[in-house]
Amino acid sequence: MEQILSNPMALLVMVGIVSIACQYLAYMLKLPAILPLLVAGLVLGPVTGVLDPDVLFGDLFFPLVSLAVAIILFEGALTLKFSDIAGHGTMVRNLCTLGALITWLIATPTAHYALGMPIHLAALFGAIVTVTGPTVIVPMLRSVRPNTRISNILRWEGIVIDPIGALLAVLVYEYIVASHAAFEHALVTFLKVVVIGFGVGSLMGYFLGTLLRNNWIPHYLRNTAVLTLMLGAYAASNLMTHESGLLTVTVMGIWMANMKNLNVDDILEFKETLSVLLISALFILLAARLEFFTITQLGWGAVIVLAAIMFVARPLSVFLSSPGSGLSWRELAMLSWIAPRGIVAAAVSALFALKLDTLGLPKSELLVPMVFLVIIATVVLQSLTSKTIAKILGVRAPYPNGYLLFGGGKFARLLAKDLMDKGVPVRIADTNWDAIREARMANIPTYYGNPISEHASLTMDLSTVGKVLVLSPYKQLNPLVTYHFEHLLGKGTVLGLSHGASEGRASHQVSEEYAKRLELFSGNATYSRLASLVAKGATIRTTGLTEAFTIEDYRETYGSRATRLYALDPHGKIHIYTTSHEFSLKEGWQIVSLIVPEEFA
Repeated sequence: MEQILSNPMALLVMVGIVSIACQYLAYMLKLPAILPLLVAGLVLGPVTGVLDPDVLFGDLFFPLVSLAVAIILFEGALTLKFSDIAGHGTMVRNLCTLGALITWLIATPTAHYALGMPIHLAALFGAIVTVTGPTVIVPMLRSVRPNTRISNILRWEGIVIDPIGALLAVLVYEYIVASHAAFEHALVTFLKVVVIGFGVGSLMGYFLGTLLRNNWIPHYLRNTAVLTLMLGAYAASNLMTHESGLLTVTVMGIWMANMKNLNVDDILEFKETLSVLLISALFILLAARLEFFTITQLGWGAVIVLAAIMFVARPLSVFLSSPGSGLSWRELAMLSWIAPRGIVAAAVSALFALKLDTLGLPKSELLVPMVFLVIIATVVLQSLTSKTIAKILGVRAPYPNGYLLFGGGKFARLLAKDLMDKGVPVRIADTNWDAIREARMANIPTYYGNPISEHASLTMDLSTVGKVLVLSPYKQLNPLVTYHFEHLLGKGTVLGLSHGASEGRASHQVSEEYAKRLELFSGNATYSRLASLVAKGATIRTTGLTEAFTIEDYRETYGSRATRLYALDPHGKIHIYTTSHEFSLKEGWQIVSLIVPEEFA
């Protein structure tokens, strides 16, 4: 143990291993990753004394945290499209503007009087806790399963308010620094920071967006170039005006997110991977710096602040944001209860606390433990109670009976339309834009992109999805999609098409465990065969069984022309055909099949 404690390389590797272990634990237990990461940091830091980030990194700790937070803020800003604010209803727009303002105005004086924070520091705390994190909301929504309206509002509120709250916190922080550095010129200093931040951020956002939009950067360099130029803009802005860099990268990300004809999805996917690494390590390091005496120093004032945020600010912001939303009081009550704080709040508060320490601002040591306390209290309390509250209020969604179809080929679109005609919720996901465009033209709900990406987990509504049908030709991606959604939705919820004869070729061998999932419809129902049948004019038909038309009559009528897809029992429940299960069909059942025209039989 002494060798580990005295070896910086061993400590860094240990942080990496522990962070991955925490992420995996959160994945397996379906918990917000922030909880095991915070616990791990507390155990390694104040509990055991194994990890002391200040000793490990020395003078590099502050710049490393600064760069990590800059990347996190830039990634969050890349998700803020102005169309999202207006495009997801009155409630989301109001919560992210009026609601955030109400939370700030209530949290600020409460922290000032209950904790004795200077008013500037209390305003910074109030700005930080306006942010509800999508990374903690989404796992909670999967467990609680509120109705679709509540789920969509909470999901999009978390996504949109992330950069808005961060921008507010950065502006408040810039004002504190400006007023502290030269009080008599505070307004001038602050305006200079704002002008530099917005000016450099806008210029760099436009410049980088133009490079990407015109494909002037080779594809293999896009992600690296964006990251490097963003960090360059952050450093250059700080050199022009002290502490303006965070504002610059936030504005830069927002500018790029709203540029016309600029697709930032591939950049976001890279930043998501980088952010997982940064956030995991950063949380452990920041939690390891906490000291228990600062937490106990908060006293009963902390309880008052928590109560004000959870039981006054949130309900008030929800109800004042609700006019015109059409939500019932039960739905508003559920929205009032779910508002966990997450990644941005923790990262930004820790960075600001480090910087304010150097300025000697009184009570600045209370900022991080108070923010972390809000995070832990909201995530734990709301995770444990939200499901029960949703049941009491009667706002839980019914058992999900919808389907996610991975693959948007013509057969998948025909199947989706048939299911939708029977009142079954359906969504098609595909990485092929042409397939998605055709599906949208047919009014089928879609998700364009990789359905197992971080972006999909945050933005794709799965509240109605109970099963996933893998209907794509992407043999490399299909197994990943299968295992991802089987873990998410449960065993037996994901079915895929057989590979047919290709399984016998060495290059297409699949594991025995994965092969058990490839039993959708029939043994010869491969992607290529279904596509070929549809190209020949095959259509999906529903045939009812009666006393006069039995299953034997069905077989005699259609014979080999029919590929049975699913059956509907008299109660309207869908039973998907698989190679391992045959239904006992009787009068009152319906069979849905892909029928080939007689001339091609």
